[in-house]
Amino acid sequence: MIGQVLGGRYEIIERIGGGGMALVYKGHDSLLNRKVAVKVLRQQFVHDEEFIRRFRREAQSAASLSHPNVVSIYDVGREQDIHYIVMEYVEGTNLNEKIKEHAPLQVEEAVHIATQICDALDHAHHNQIIHRDIKPHNILIGKNGRVKVTDFGIARAATASDITQTGSVIGSVHYFSPEHAKGVSQGEKSDIYSLGIVMYQMLTGRLPFLGESPISVALKHLQEDVEEPRKVNPMIPQSVENIILKSMRKNPEERYASARDMLHDLETCLLPQKLNEPKIAFSRQERMDEDHEQTRVMPAIRSRRAADSEEEREASVEWKGLESKSGKKNSWIKPVVWFAVIIILLAAMWYGIAYVQKLIKVPDVEVPNVEHMTLEDARTKLGEAGLSASPIEYRFDDNVPNGIVLQQEKSGYKVKLHSSIKLIVSKGKEMAIMQNYKGMLWETVLSEFQAKFNPDQIVKKEVKSDQPAGTIIDQIPVPQEEYDPKTATFTFTVSKGQGTVEMPDLVGMKESAAIALITKSNLKIDEKNIQREKSYFPEGYIFKQWPFEPGAQVDPGQEITIWVSTGLAEDAVEAIKSIAVSPTVEGQNTAVKITVSDAKGERDWKSEDITSQTHYSVPVVVSKKTNAVITIYKDGQPTDSITVTYLDAQRAQQESTFSEGLPSANPSGTGHQPSGGTAASSGKPPAPSGH
Repeated sequence: MIGQVLGGRYEIIERIGGGGMALVYKGHDSLLNRKVAVKVLRQQFVHDEEFIRRFRREAQSAASLSHPNVVSIYDVGREQDIHYIVMEYVEGTNLNEKIKEHAPLQVEEAVHIATQICDALDHAHHNQIIHRDIKPHNILIGKNGRVKVTDFGIARAATASDITQTGSVIGSVHYFSPEHAKGVSQGEKSDIYSLGIVMYQMLTGRLPFLGESPISVALKHLQEDVEEPRKVNPMIPQSVENIILKSMRKNPEERYASARDMLHDLETCLLPQKLNEPKIAFSRQERMDEDHEQTRVMPAIRSRRAADSEEEREASVEWKGLESKSGKKNSWIKPVVWFAVIIILLAAMWYGIAYVQKLIKVPDVEVPNVEHMTLEDARTKLGEAGLSASPIEYRFDDNVPNGIVLQQEKSGYKVKLHSSIKLIVSKGKEMAIMQNYKGMLWETVLSEFQAKFNPDQIVKKEVKSDQPAGTIIDQIPVPQEEYDPKTATFTFTVSKGQGTVEMPDLVGMKESAAIALITKSNLKIDEKNIQREKSYFPEGYIFKQWPFEPGAQVDPGQEITIWVSTGLAEDAVEAIKSIAVSPTVEGQNTAVKITVSDAKGERDWKSEDITSQTHYSVPVVVSKKTNAVITIYKDGQPTDSITVTYLDAQRAQQESTFSEGLPSANPSGTGHQPSGGTAASSGKPPAPSGH
């Protein structure tokens, strides 16, 4: 799939994920010049006509959803046996990865994420779309923190077609609702149950039901009660636990009536007056009825009164026996014993009361000042003092960065140990989300922005493009990026149409590269426009172009003729000239440039800085009519030149070696005859330099 173009516009770049029914790729929309996500149906489902029909119908229905917390669906299409859906591409991670790295999440963060998911579900349910596969893997979190729910419509399409594999239900068993596990009809309340499991996992770091097989997990959804979240994580407020327990009731009638009702509780659960609300209670009449119907074997009950009478009679006989033996002289013993017992009991009670008072007495501690600290540091400092940060209120502030404590209550006061201290934390500057203006007319967008922002915040850049003149083809900030409305600069790249194009310099380029450059420049070339003949350029290189010179302004679509070399002309000789160049002052930096003028024309061959003598092998092409002249520039001034004649080049080929020792200065610019050294024709024609 990589590199394939779907629908004539969506180029597949790389695979970024996949599931049981589809693979997900990152793609590029060439028409609107934006990144997209392309979901492609797996091959094993492409021949199921009923599934494909419902898959496309539900995907198109999901495309009607328009909500900031729902991944937008742009297009649905088919390319031969490939069925695909084009969606919004979200840069960031998914909730599953976040839970793996940071669970359990902070209560405020988990509630914030769940609120956005619930808002998306409420919008979908109002449009008669049931997700049926809510799980952390399908919750995307963008770099700006916005939550996006994906896979709308696809899960519904799968269940609508009753897709089974050897009789099993396809889905994510750990997030099943009981009615899903039974295989009965599912509705909005199934999504609410799955969201409750996602909240449970975010706040406890584990799933409510685990088992050795999918069947055992599904049975636990049907039969077992979930362990209360506060037993796993005592930091969870009672109001938040109530939401989880209500959304995860096995009887759908006991869950929230709608996502809107659950959303209302999520939005208010962290208010101070709701944090410690009573634990939610559910009807247990059914369980009581079942208990009453069970038959129990009860042990026989002995009459307590009879037993007490018997013991009293025995004690009376024994006491009377003692009295008869001791006589009147020992009658004082009984009152003394009772008095001692009473004194011991009173002493024990006094010490017990004192001990309990010592246990229940809570010491006072001074509340430290945590203003201007980060929230994490503030929690640590309050924790060291035996206090906790709760509740936490967030406010926008233009001058204080995000996450810094703005205010606190009771700073410097003494409060009871383990008390909660309210903090007000900065959310930083109030940011806005950039909309997508690509493809819109500049004049329309300009009117909108002039009504909201200062003129110096709006920047227009005009470029040539295939888009109609006045169309916005790019923007900064990019779509969905956050920006500060007070300080942001908005840069719009606007098309000014194709206009004219600059004729490129093709001489010295390879044939394939020249043809590609002509096409890229919106010019035209056909096979009939390619002439081939011998020249002074290596085989396959361009040595002439017509009818436009390099740099000329040309209308798009003009035909270009090029001449391609089929090899060196008969009177051409190529050789490699060895030269040595020394710096102006040994050890000090000298800027050296070497130019060549030969049968191929004039060109810059080499430019670099040297500090010591450097040897170069310069390729040249010489003809009977044109010598080769190599010119050396030092620090921008011509200092030496070497002339290679036709006879020099022939001799170099015959002898296989020829060299030139370059003197330190040659102001006259005259050529030098070979004086030993090495130089030889290259085994393969050198590629042209300077192009």
